[in-house]
Amino acid sequence: MLILGRKEDETIMIGNDITISVKSITKGMVKIGIDAPKDIMILRGELKNRIIESNLKASNQASSAQLKDISKLLKK
Repeated sequence: MLILGRKEDETIMIGNDITISVKSITKGMVKIGIDAPKDIMILRGELKNRIIESNLKASNQASSAQLKDISKLLKK
C-alpha cells in the first residue's frame, strides 16, 4: 500500500486517466473527487462489502437445482 500526504486542492494521478483530488478537509473527514473513465467502477468500500454479503446470502438460499439451472443458462 502506498500512503501519500496531500493538502486541499492537491491531486494524485493513477496512470494516465485517473485523478484523485482532495476537495476539502474538515474535522475527521476528507472529501475527495475522482475523475476516471466511465468504464471504471468506483464503489465505497462499505457498499462493496454489502454487495458481497448480499450475494453470499442469496447464493446460500438457492437450492442446488436452481444453481444447476443457472449454470446451464450461463453455458449457452
